Formats: sequence, C-alpha cells, structure tokens
Amino acid sequence: MHAQAVQPNPLVSYAISAVVIAVVFALRWRRMSRPTPLRLERLWIFPAVYAVVAVGLFVATPPIGWGWAFCAGALVFGAALGWQRGKLMRITIDPDTHALNQAGSPAALLFLLVLVVVRSGARAALSGDNALHLNALAVTDMLVALALGLFTATRVEMYLRAKRMLDEARRPAASG
Repeated sequence: MHAQAVQPNPLVSYAISAVVIAVVFALRWRRMSRPTPLRLERLWIFPAVYAVVAVGLFVATPPIGWGWAFCAGALVFGAALGWQRGKLMRITIDPDTHALNQAGSPAALLFLLVLVVVRSGARAALSGDNALHLNALAVTDMLVALALGLFTATRVEMYLRAKRMLDEARRPAASG
C-alpha cells in the first residue's frame, strides 16, 4: 500500500491562526477596561527576567558579524515601539489614597495587533523557499532584541509617567 503525505493548505493555517489571535484579542479587549493596581516597584521584574533570557540566548548562539548591528538596530526600534506603547497605557491615580491603577487602552491593544500582523507577514516571507534568504538564527536574534527593547521601554515610560503623576499628587497645593 502506498500512502502519500498531504500538505496542509496554507490558507487553512492562516485562518486558524487568525481565529486564535481574534479570540485572544477579544478576551483581552473585554478585560482591558478593568483597572488593575500599578506597582511601580514591580515594573522592573519582567524586563529583567527577559533580559536574562535574552543574554542567555546571545551567549549560547551569538550573532555573527553584521548580526550584532542588526540586533542593536532591532533593540532601538523595539525601544521606540515600546515607548509609544507605554504612552498608550492609561494610568490613573486616586486623589485621596494616591494609589496608582493602570488599564490597557484600545490603542495599545490595536498597536499589539499590528505588531502581530507584521510578525506574521515576516514569518510568511521567510517560510517556503526562504525567498528573502535570511538566516533563521539572525532573525530570531533580532526578534529577541526587538522584544527586549519593547518590554523595557514600555515599563520605563510607564514608570516615569506614574512617578511624575504621584509626585504631583503628593505635592501640597500652592497657597494663594
């Protein structure tokens, strides 16, 4: 008996991916309107853990030649994207208790959706016959650097803005 391997239709895999992404974003959209406490002292934790992972990846398989420059460019680009994403996050302060709260904004969620679409497009461009002739490790290194810049800059922007808001709220009103 002779069996033939059937290749899945790429449109089906894109449709499944789109449905999964749509469900995840719909759930996030619903939860986004609920404010959650913002703890300034904890904003550094996720970027620090991710930085350790990124450094581990770069030590295990370091970029070669121009790969370092591309990774540095991806880090800067990710930081610029992260700064913009951080500016889109809503931060509120309770005037009585000075408790900080954060809530994702629809713009921040749409921003992430655009990043996912761009990433999917890049993945499609790299699949198949590797039409762009890019090294998969180099692309992975650049995505790791981009994510590090994104996560870090988002939290730095949020920290600076929340700290400024907290300082203004605690400052006594000028007597007049």
